[in-house]
Amino acid sequence: MYNTLMLKNKFISFILFFIITFSASFIGSIVTISFKEPWYSQLIKSNYNPPDWVFAPVWTSLYLMMTLAIWLYWHSKNREINTIYIYFIHIVFNTTWSIVFFGLHQILLALIVLVILIILIIILIFKFKRVNYVSAYLMIPYLLWSCYALFLNFNLYILN
Repeated sequence: MYNTLMLKNKFISFILFFIITFSASFIGSIVTISFKEPWYSQLIKSNYNPPDWVFAPVWTSLYLMMTLAIWLYWHSKNREINTIYIYFIHIVFNTTWSIVFFGLHQILLALIVLVILIILIIILIFKFKRVNYVSAYLMIPYLLWSCYALFLNFNLYILN
């Protein structure tokens, strides 16, 4: 009975973290689809910009790793609730970038949001590492991709 209840709680918590994390993806996608064109096509882009088709599979993978990271952390023995709050705040900044960049077409402000997001990701990695190494390691690809996004965002700011 206890094992069944534990398994059910783990499943429910995974679904909740999945919904929360992927809500950033959902909102970002709606904003991007609604406001991206023709503005984005008219921007001068660097040669380092990947083709548009790359973004969906990369972000889907990253959101899944983020979900696993927070879920594993949540089920760790010495978790801290403040780290969970930081995770939620970081999700807000993740969503905000799409709104600022694609919705408002504010490249510089999006750059600032991205810097804050990267700082929050680094904080999460350190906080996760104290309690669950796997959670910390799952966030590293996200950090690297966000740094790449910062580089692309900075190039767009300079070129436009």
